[in-house]
Amino acid sequence: MTINPVLIKSSFAIVEPHGADVAGYFYQHLFEHNPGVRSLFAEHLSDQQDRLWAALGALVTHLEDTETLVGILQDLGRRHAAYGALPEHFPAVGASLLATLAHFAGEEAWTPEVEESWTAVYGVVSGTMSEALTAAKNSAS
Repeated sequence: MTINPVLIKSSFAIVEPHGADVAGYFYQHLFEHNPGVRSLFAEHLSDQQDRLWAALGALVTHLEDTETLVGILQDLGRRHAAYGALPEHFPAVGASLLATLAHFAGEEAWTPEVEESWTAVYGVVSGTMSEALTAAKNSAS
């Protein structure tokens, strides 16, 4: 799988006007399909939704700036270690993220190539965050 920055940016441009609805849909999807992760989050999600939206924007903005992007993802991974996240949570998050992006992009824009590119991006995100999360948990024990 390859990352196509043009497809990532153009599909995100379609999703972006939906703003806070995107984050709300994401968490609804995540908790509906993975109720066991709900306890990792605060009762009220407004701050978390804002952070998710900001992280997605940063991901797209820095997609081609590897050094900055890796730094952001490593920081996110370390912070998620403190929240009790585990590497095995990443597939559920990825499935909900892709479902959310597909929903807001719409059938016409969410092509197999777009899905493949976002899947590849999430592979980098989850791999980088998972490594940092694991390292943080290991250094804390």
